[in-house]
Amino acid sequence: MGRTANKSGELSLNLTIGLFFALMTVMKKRRKLIALILATTFVAIAGVLLWIYLELRSPIQHDKAGKHIEISRGLAPSQILDKLASEGIIRRPWPLLAYIKLTGAGSRLKAGEYRFSSPISPLGVLKKLEEGEERLSRFTIIEGWSRFEIAAAMTRIPELKLENNEQALALMSDTSAIRDLDPDADNLEGYLFADTYNFPPDSTPESMVAAMVKRFRQQWKPEWTEKARALGMSPRQIVTVASLIETEAKLPEERPVIASVIYNRIKKQMALGVDSSVIYASKLAGKWRDDGKVYRSDLDRQSPYNTRLNVGLPPGPIASPSLSSLQAALNPSESSYLYYVREPARDDGAHNFYDNAADFERGVQALRNWERERDARSTPTTNQAGQ
Repeated sequence: MGRTANKSGELSLNLTIGLFFALMTVMKKRRKLIALILATTFVAIAGVLLWIYLELRSPIQHDKAGKHIEISRGLAPSQILDKLASEGIIRRPWPLLAYIKLTGAGSRLKAGEYRFSSPISPLGVLKKLEEGEERLSRFTIIEGWSRFEIAAAMTRIPELKLENNEQALALMSDTSAIRDLDPDADNLEGYLFADTYNFPPDSTPESMVAAMVKRFRQQWKPEWTEKARALGMSPRQIVTVASLIETEAKLPEERPVIASVIYNRIKKQMALGVDSSVIYASKLAGKWRDDGKVYRSDLDRQSPYNTRLNVGLPPGPIASPSLSSLQAALNPSESSYLYYVREPARDDGAHNFYDNAADFERGVQALRNWERERDARSTPTTNQAGQ
């Protein structure tokens, strides 16, 4: 009996030990399986995160770069991204949506009318949505326009709500922004810089005028004031010369030469005879017919701006000069020229320059002959048959 009992005990012990080792083996295999599962999960998560990282930063080409995309007020981030995906601005909404939720950027998205450059990354899209953007209207001031043309163009912009040109012109009488540069100015003629401007729909006429003057101040370099003084001129006189150059010159390379003609005539106490100043005098008097012709009544008009009747510069600028005309006024060519007339053989606005009246008169006659021949060619001939 005792021996049988001992054998049973040994059997039980061996069985227990076997079960223990079997359990340990199973546990080891399970740990390896769990570790494998965890490692696989980690790799998968890391792969997804890397993919999202690259997805958010990869620029996307699209064909809507010139189109405004309206993001209306009240849209949820998911709705905004769905719209952008449908427009092809982003490939798929969910990576950027996940990033927005993770960073809390949803509350910073702004409504507006956006133009997205191409290519652009999803994070670039998000940055624009956080900054906000409105459609900008383009307003262009043509080089050589006077404040009268600028006022008329502003009046044609519905958003500015100007009833007539006079309302715009009145805003151009505030010279506080240029007083340090031109204390004698009683209006902003010449200081409304010719350029293309962008403005939001809620812009005011006042803000537009301020933007034009600000652009002029950005172009006018501080050393130009000293350069003007070295020429014996004030900044106002330089802007006046530049405005005359702007209305006379068509080719950039001729601007310094025309500047030399103006300065040479001033030195010799000769009337400048610039027709654009005659036209400006008529505009001031409210008599300009705006048909492209200068009439005898314009030429005879008594006005300090009429440079056919008065020697020297007009009292102030007559138009908005370009940067190149300002530079030409400050850096005239060295020449003995006193006259110029259009070159009839060219259609690009080129001039012939002269230092004596006789050559100038021959140049004028050549131009008149060419004009008569041109007009004759353009006039239909009468059919003599049957008469």
